[in-house]
Amino acid sequence: MRCLLQRVSKASVSVDDAVIGEIEEGLLLLVCAMQGDTAEQSAKLAAKISKLRIFRDDEGRMNKSVKDIGGSCLIVSQFTLAADTSRGNRPGFSAAAAPEDGKALYEQFCQDVRELGLPVETGEFGADMKVDLRNDGPVTIWIDI
Repeated sequence: MRCLLQRVSKASVSVDDAVIGEIEEGLLLLVCAMQGDTAEQSAKLAAKISKLRIFRDDEGRMNKSVKDIGGSCLIVSQFTLAADTSRGNRPGFSAAAAPEDGKALYEQFCQDVRELGLPVETGEFGADMKVDLRNDGPVTIWIDI
């Protein structure tokens, strides 16, 4: 699985001009299931993200996890993270999981994060979504599991 995470002071996702998910301090997680990904990889990614120490401690150092600060996660599916730009000018997305597999793994990932005790808000799989965020730092990290 592939994830682009951003440390945010707030973030929201809308569909048809209606906000369907929003958080204050925490993580915006843009996730993509790749061909061949499994539920085991979803659980591993969720565990990694929950423990990632990228929030400031009292001395201003990145030494706390999202769980440590009582933060939340906004999880948005984004198959375009599978883009292959190695040929031509039009990205290819054939490395992404098929839509039905992608949706199942996205939902599994959301559940895995919830089971780790983190509050989760979500986007809508397959919808045309608008994401608003205030990146804190900025801190943006790419994770492949």
